[in-house]
Amino acid sequence: MTGHPSHNFSLPPRLRAIHEAEYPRFSDAEMQRRRAEVAGLLREAGVDHLVYCGANRFGSVVQWLTGWPVTAEAVGVFTPGLPDATFVQHVNHAPLAQKLAAPSEVAWGGASCIAAAIGVLEKRGAKNGRVAVIGPMTFEQHGTLSAKFGTIANLNRRYVRLRQVKSAEELDWMRIGAAMTDRGMIALGEGLRPGLSERDLSELVERSYVALGGINVIHFFGVTSMASPNLGVPTQFVGNRNVAKGDIVFSEISTSFWEHPGQVLRSFAVGEEPSTLYRDLHAVADAAFDSVAKILKAGTLPQQVVDAASMIEDAGFTIIDDLLHGYGGGYLPPILGSKSRPSANVPDEPFRAGMVVVIQPNVVTRDGNAGVQTGEMVLITETGIEPMHKVPRGFIRI
Repeated sequence: MTGHPSHNFSLPPRLRAIHEAEYPRFSDAEMQRRRAEVAGLLREAGVDHLVYCGANRFGSVVQWLTGWPVTAEAVGVFTPGLPDATFVQHVNHAPLAQKLAAPSEVAWGGASCIAAAIGVLEKRGAKNGRVAVIGPMTFEQHGTLSAKFGTIANLNRRYVRLRQVKSAEELDWMRIGAAMTDRGMIALGEGLRPGLSERDLSELVERSYVALGGINVIHFFGVTSMASPNLGVPTQFVGNRNVAKGDIVFSEISTSFWEHPGQVLRSFAVGEEPSTLYRDLHAVADAAFDSVAKILKAGTLPQQVVDAASMIEDAGFTIIDDLLHGYGGGYLPPILGSKSRPSANVPDEPFRAGMVVVIQPNVVTRDGNAGVQTGEMVLITETGIEPMHKVPRGFIRI
């Protein structure tokens, strides 16, 4: 990659139009679809109003319903048939929120966003036991809300299930996020060399997409000697270890385009061919990925995915990370482990067309000292999967 990043970032015309907008927006039809889905959740729960919330860039429902990615805090009121009332913190965030979240009626939340939302509910005649919530509501917020309206219905699980299946427009935005994620992994591979610190690796990755509007979700790195390894999975915080000849560098990268991410996992051998142990680990990881990918489609059961990866245990290895998880709008179910490192719950519900998942067999030795990463985000269809990434797979020699 040479020159300014935007000079060689190629997208199909449909996606390019979204990416090049000053502030991209979903269509009116898409936003009405979402509102209709949420109205249906309210009817099923027997409630009339929804309070949606988020804080510190966490709480996907705010962005999904309004178009405003949460900054410090946001609390909104959704009532079918009426405009949303959304309150944000801080006061200087309100002007942009008013632009991005239109036609929601957006205002600064003053001393308390939840108090402002309660004022709207009172004006709308909200009754005791007829209010619901979606989002990461704090203990204090819930206490204030329930003191006014009694038992508050928690619709978070129903919302998560709703978000598992993506619309065509959501998939387009995720494809842009996937393309930016690919750039991060390619930049890591092209720039990786002995002597760089893990902090330098962060710069390599982020520099590849920041100028394109990409936002870092994660860039996890693992760096250890292949001859005497002591790390089986990438770390969640960047250390200050330098890369050396004979190391493995393995990474999990996720970059988002307006809260719509991709995710890619790869492993690199630095300056030397992979050792026999690491070749074996990666061969099993590749086989597990291919086996899961072969059976995955609408109607596949989660337990079948676990069973499909049994070659991990057959080879005498295990995993530390999850084998597969849903993605887009959060870290979504099903979240699956393997036979030797099972997940907390293997649901009975089959996969559905339109779900986006990450297949990521992080195969490790039983003692957890050596491991590899491979995998990526895919779309589930009626007949199989559709890859959403283009960065080549494989154990790459640097």
